[in-house]
Amino acid sequence: MIKVRTLQEQDWPVVWQLMEPVIRAGETYPYAQDMTVNQARQMWLEATESAYVAQDENEVIVGTYYIKPNQPGLGAHVANCGYLVAEQARGRGVATRMGEHSQQEAIRLGYRAMQFNLVVETNEASVHLWKKLGFDIVGKLPGAFNHAKHGFVGAFVMYKILVGEG
Repeated sequence: MIKVRTLQEQDWPVVWQLMEPVIRAGETYPYAQDMTVNQARQMWLEATESAYVAQDENEVIVGTYYIKPNQPGLGAHVANCGYLVAEQARGRGVATRMGEHSQQEAIRLGYRAMQFNLVVETNEASVHLWKKLGFDIVGKLPGAFNHAKHGFVGAFVMYKILVGEG
């Protein structure tokens, strides 16, 4: 059973332990591979509206996500999120649970839709998950991501209306 709760200050060291290898790998996030812990903290916690952690049945943190407006002002009704799952917890439904939770939270926070701006096309698990959770690919950005192993690869813009009509 995966439980999602608000990220607390004391969770940050564990969250960074999950985040650092993903950032260093350069395969799914556009952040600089040499990002510091302070830069990551600012990006994940301070530049977002809310951040959360996912815990397994033993209360071990196995994932995290944030939510924020995708754009300021007249585009602020569309949410944007970033997700990370601990390598050892992949395939256990953590991302699915966080994806469902983030959509519920987005609605609760007043967002009408959710958009992911850069879903790397080689990240097949994420593309599959977001499609399964009702997101559409609304665009492909050729060569938009400089993948550490594959070089320049495409990225998808994915979108889902949460409330009302588009």
